[in-house]
Amino acid sequence: MEAVCFELKRVEVTYSDREILKIDRLAVHQFDRIGIVGKNGAGKSTLLKLLAGCIQPTRGTVHRHVENGYFKQVEAPSEMEASRALLGKVGVPLHPDQLSGGEQTKLKLAQLFTDYYEALFLDEPTTHLDQEGISFLFDQLTYYYGALVIISHDRAILDKLVTTIWEVEEGKVCIYTGNYSEYVEQKNIELKQLRQAHEQFVKEKSRLEKAAQEKMKKAEKVSQAGRMSKKEANAKPNLTNMTKSKGTSEKAMQRAAKAIELRAEKLQEVKAVKEERPIIFRQPRRVEMYNKFPIMADQLFLQVDNKVLVKETSFQLPVGKKIAILGKNGSGKSTLLHHIATHGAGLTISPKAKIGFFRQMSYQFQEEETVIEFLRNRSDYDDGFLRTVLHSMQFVESDLIKNVKALSGGEAMRLQLCLLFVGEYNILLLDEPTNFLDIRAIEALERFFQGYKGTIIFVSHDQNFIENVADCKYAIDHQKLTVIE
Repeated sequence: MEAVCFELKRVEVTYSDREILKIDRLAVHQFDRIGIVGKNGAGKSTLLKLLAGCIQPTRGTVHRHVENGYFKQVEAPSEMEASRALLGKVGVPLHPDQLSGGEQTKLKLAQLFTDYYEALFLDEPTTHLDQEGISFLFDQLTYYYGALVIISHDRAILDKLVTTIWEVEEGKVCIYTGNYSEYVEQKNIELKQLRQAHEQFVKEKSRLEKAAQEKMKKAEKVSQAGRMSKKEANAKPNLTNMTKSKGTSEKAMQRAAKAIELRAEKLQEVKAVKEERPIIFRQPRRVEMYNKFPIMADQLFLQVDNKVLVKETSFQLPVGKKIAILGKNGSGKSTLLHHIATHGAGLTISPKAKIGFFRQMSYQFQEEETVIEFLRNRSDYDDGFLRTVLHSMQFVESDLIKNVKALSGGEAMRLQLCLLFVGEYNILLLDEPTNFLDIRAIEALERFFQGYKGTIIFVSHDQNFIENVADCKYAIDHQKLTVIE
């Protein structure tokens, strides 16, 4: 068996009296390839920081036997040098004046892979990366010789690179053998078993309750017969023994009924599995569009500072479709979305267009509102539907009454996504909406796309997400926007 590189023993991590992690024992061995999954806020990054030595546990010990490289989720590139060969591979300028988000991620990865470490801890390394960057990351990790622990919302990466899944949920870590798809299969089997166990619990409880009711009914009949016998006993003394016998029988039946009720109460409850219901976002008549192509460009020209991104480009974006905009980092995808949102020069946009725009940024909330009030005040859907939408994006009951000004950055982004889909828009522009979402939230966003009746134009580098939701694809390449057949 491979040597242990890192080991957690009886570890607990608490913040403000809230238990984040409670682990009896967990180990990373010499050539492990581990993917960490779990919903936002479950403690995935905390677990990685414990292993890397960036934080210390509240209780317990962490043993580290080798040096590790650590890729932090949100952090600008450091001042350390990177291999010129690696920088060339990912297309990062040697003396950059201003890097895009994806180029910053590439620089950080080049810096990480410049030196060799016996273990690598990576927290969402594909954030902002284009396909070129993702391919570079995949190549480096495929031939990496050491222990790998990675948090990623990119299901393709988890399928290709890991052989073990650590699921973090309610402070505990469950270990599954296999890649992400195999983990999903195992979870589906568990869910099927839970459904069957719940059905069996409901059936058995119903059977016992019915049996107890029948015993009580029989006891009542005996009691009624006993009352009749007492009247006869007053007239005929020789019936007294019969009356006593019926009274004894009645009590026996009542005891049997109570015993059955007690058995029903002692049954170990198996809760029903929460099923994800389809969400269909209706399109209000007042925002319906009949233009076949609500957004058109004629000889479009886009430039940022001195860099020409798009020139002499014409296109027509079809109504009611989910349209993916692809291209390398820095090619102009985000700039194009912003140009559409602001009705920029060179575009013809339907006068009936109601555009909602999601950007990668920290949202500032102005009003003193709770989460549910925030949506309620900006939508005409009923509360039941709004709660379903929020629940899909992992806002549980206690979250619904949070003040929006107290939300974390990730929570604010998820709330803004909810708002776009329930708001009075008919065109949505989404710039990298899957960044910083966990896999469950991404799958919920996929269901949002499928249930939305309007037009969606989105930028993403998540291949699984694109394949699952896109009706058509366009790419910015060589300063042109063209359809990908």
